[in-house]
Amino acid sequence: MTAATPLPQIGLFYGSTTCFTEIAAEKIQQQFPAGQVELFNIKDVPLQHAETFDVLIFGLSTWDFGEIQEDWESHWEEIAALDLNGKVVALFGMGDQVGYTDWFQDALGMLHDELAASGTVRIGFWPNQGYDFAASKALTEDGEFFVGLALDEDSQYEFSDDRIAQWVAQVKQELAEVLT
Repeated sequence: MTAATPLPQIGLFYGSTTCFTEIAAEKIQQQFPAGQVELFNIKDVPLQHAETFDVLIFGLSTWDFGEIQEDWESHWEEIAALDLNGKVVALFGMGDQVGYTDWFQDALGMLHDELAASGTVRIGFWPNQGYDFAASKALTEDGEFFVGLALDEDSQYEFSDDRIAQWVAQVKQELAEVLT
């Protein structure tokens, strides 16, 4: 892929109970050229549809004490059966670092771990600076990065738009490198 070659079609799959994850998904979509990112609410679309894309973005939120958002939870068993070998995957998550400081972004980490065994190429790791939390399953082994974009609409909503813009720019760069 050269600099003039457009990025491939991207499938963005999310689950959203309170609409915050859906809103973040829409904001991510808007950072790409029109029509490049197709949104899918996993409540309405089979997760198996993800197999039709070479590049995927998955979004979910952490609920209460490190629990997975209900739509993802109802499809969790399907993840291991997906044929995602060689697919490029970026993740984003929603969490509350103040109210649930011991479980911040845990669902993001659990999804990452579930996908790691499927042969995916994972991109979009995000620095953990600027957050204040006690523990997270979403940290890389060295603890310096989240395994995807970490958003907190409860206590850091004012940073979300900038974080999304920076993360999408990073994902575009990493895609260009991975797909060459």
